[in-house]
Amino acid sequence: MNGRSFPPDRLNEIGVLTRREIEARILAPFIEALSQQFDREQILEILRATIIQIAREQGQQLLAQSGGDSLMHFAQMLENWKKGDAMEMTVLEQSAERFYFDVTRCRYAEMYQSLGIPELGAILSCNRDFALIQGFNPEIHLERTQTIMQGAPCCDFRYSK
Repeated sequence: MNGRSFPPDRLNEIGVLTRREIEARILAPFIEALSQQFDREQILEILRATIIQIAREQGQQLLAQSGGDSLMHFAQMLENWKKGDAMEMTVLEQSAERFYFDVTRCRYAEMYQSLGIPELGAILSCNRDFALIQGFNPEIHLERTQTIMQGAPCCDFRYSK
């Protein structure tokens, strides 16, 4: 991020749902204020690119914390995203080669909706998933065709190596 180096990120200790709400409560009014003077689509594009870069770096930090780059290691790290009943998921397959699950309840989407900023939810949360896994292990591929944030009944995460 602009050549600036921050110390290792430990904010997931508070739970990612709480972290995302804090971020959203700061970013939403800031984006609104910027939009009064600058093109909103350009602002959102800069935000998307920034969030993707942050997620990639967080994936690298997860790798350092997890002790390995396997799908099993990654699955263990997902506990941070589930803290505080942040999401309900059904694991469909978990092996060394595949980690398939559906998120059937997403309190992240509910939180963005309750804050009145559902359009920012995909940018601030869902947008991170592909970059996060690339930072963790570029040999792991994520396929996701739908999200609750977009109005689907579930999010379909399909990680494969």
